[in-house]
Amino acid sequence: MKRILVVMSICAALAFGISAAMAADGAALYKSCVGCHGADGSKQAMGVGHAVKGQKADELFKKLKGYADGSYGGEKKAVMTNLVKRYSDEEMKAMADYMSKL
Repeated sequence: MKRILVVMSICAALAFGISAAMAADGAALYKSCVGCHGADGSKQAMGVGHAVKGQKADELFKKLKGYADGSYGGEKKAVMTNLVKRYSDEEMKAMADYMSKL
């Protein structure tokens, strides 16, 4: 019985570790945004729009989703659309959460 508990504990720890490692890393994903938005999110990309710094996670996620499906953005949205559409919802949520804390 003791062995079973030990084995089950090890399996649970491994499963948790693997799922945690697979979770999207917003900081790592944001590195692809730094060139236009700045390391701290305070730059206006291409001189238009709003800086991402200071925005709430839910607002940022909604905008990212809109860029991905083409329903959000101005005349230069093609750049963002092409970048963002490759990310999953989980990755966009992680990026939005990270950016909201800049």
